[in-house]
Amino acid sequence: MFNLARSICAAALIALPLSATADLSEVPSGKYALDSSHGYITFTYSHLGFSNPRIGFNSFDTVLDLDTDNPGSSSVEVTIDATSIDSRVAEFNEHLNGADFFNTAEYPTITFKSTTVEATGDNTFDVTGDLTILGTTKPVTLATTITKAGNHPLRNVPTVGVSASTGLMRSEWGLGAYVPAVSDEVELSIEVELLAE
Repeated sequence: MFNLARSICAAALIALPLSATADLSEVPSGKYALDSSHGYITFTYSHLGFSNPRIGFNSFDTVLDLDTDNPGSSSVEVTIDATSIDSRVAEFNEHLNGADFFNTAEYPTITFKSTTVEATGDNTFDVTGDLTILGTTKPVTLATTITKAGNHPLRNVPTVGVSASTGLMRSEWGLGAYVPAVSDEVELSIEVELLAE
């Protein structure tokens, strides 16, 4: 018990001096890749109006090609292992992998490739790109915030934290099963820490 308490205190002390900043001048231009231990892609929807389940993907890659002098020239690519979908219910995971939904036997990956990056504030951007699911590609815009940019205090490498979100109509990608009992509207959320390569 003592060791656990000491570990918690040490973690708190490490965190205390860190001040949040999203100043991209604190990091160099270049390629940044996902810290897989700190990356989350989840989506939520309405189930019969009773609940808003949150489902995620356990395996994905994110690569940011960052231009700190001209962030609008930056680009990002995301590749999701669709078979890693996780509802925390094994039977439902099988259903989600099946033909009613993601049909991962035929379409094992989901991809997003940015086409434009437009500043909307000091540390916020609209990142528009092509989202491909089930072989269907459509443009989406992610409302994106750089939550922090700077040297990682533990890994000692330049790091960029990113939060992004958007709303989707899943039927536009051939995922319209059980609408309207299960809402067509889906809210997508992305939280990632990206490390300089």
